[in-house]
Amino acid sequence: MKKSLEELNRVSNEEYKKASKLPLVVVLDNIRSRHNIGSVFRTADAFRVSVVYLCGITDSPPNKEIEKTALGATQSVEWKYFEKTIDAIKYLKKNNYLIVGIEQSHNSIDIGELKIENSSCPIAVILGNEVFGIDDEVLSLCDFIVELPQHGTKHSLNISVCAGIVIWDIYRRLISTYHGFNLEKK
Repeated sequence: MKKSLEELNRVSNEEYKKASKLPLVVVLDNIRSRHNIGSVFRTADAFRVSVVYLCGITDSPPNKEIEKTALGATQSVEWKYFEKTIDAIKYLKKNNYLIVGIEQSHNSIDIGELKIENSSCPIAVILGNEVFGIDDEVLSLCDFIVELPQHGTKHSLNISVCAGIVIWDIYRRLISTYHGFNLEKK
């Protein structure tokens, strides 16, 4: 039998905004699908991502197409818009973020090889355009370039699926080691 809504013990938007957040920023670099954007918001809500940066052509709330998949997460998750992704990354670097691009490149590493468990600095993950990926200028500023192992016939995953995997992976690594992140309902 499924759990009732009361048994799920979800926090309100107000409680969510006051709660501790994972030291993680998700940067969307020129994402064209509003459904992908909404899905990233919903995943960011689930794992208490600090903020989502919407860059370039990435649409921003309020938007009916984003809401179809966000299901209200645009009301709980903080977001900021940057006209240029490079400006967002420069801002994050200036504030001591570890910059991780999710891309298939000649110098990318498998996500399992990324060492972040004891990182004392916050992390920013960049997800690129559905067709062109992360812009090369942005990629050059990454501290790490990570790719997800794939063994099928397709060369990439949907942005929202990739985001879910990466956010979950970082969440599970940081949840037990990051001081100040508390999942308790206040």
